[in-house]
Amino acid sequence: MNEPIPGGTQGVRPSLVNVTHLIYGLHAIAVVVGVTSSATIAGGFVFGLPSLLAVFLNYWMRSEVRGTWLESHFRWQIRTFWFTVLWLCVYGLFLITIIGIPIAIGVILVLGFWVAYRVVRGWLALGSSSPISA
Repeated sequence: MNEPIPGGTQGVRPSLVNVTHLIYGLHAIAVVVGVTSSATIAGGFVFGLPSLLAVFLNYWMRSEVRGTWLESHFRWQIRTFWFTVLWLCVYGLFLITIIGIPIAIGVILVLGFWVAYRVVRGWLALGSSSPISA
């Protein structure tokens, strides 16, 4: 039932590849919500239900992908989430000062593009059945 597929998935269970696609999809939904709503991309990514569910799945399924090429994708997804949280904190520190507001705006814009880039780059690598590297 959950036998590895030879070739493209390089010996991992198809269900794990599907879960990884689901996680990228949830992160992509959070990015789209950030673009199309009053939230920022980074804010939608960190505080939106889709990304929170995705990170939960990352941690819940992490032991299942340990030692496979999918482990790099899980690490990529988890790091993207936590680095976004970190930079949102930096953004908040700049935002609390009048002088820092222009810097905060720059940080939030760059962070939004970075998050979108990480989701797209990771998902494309997954689509080609290859690990992702920092």
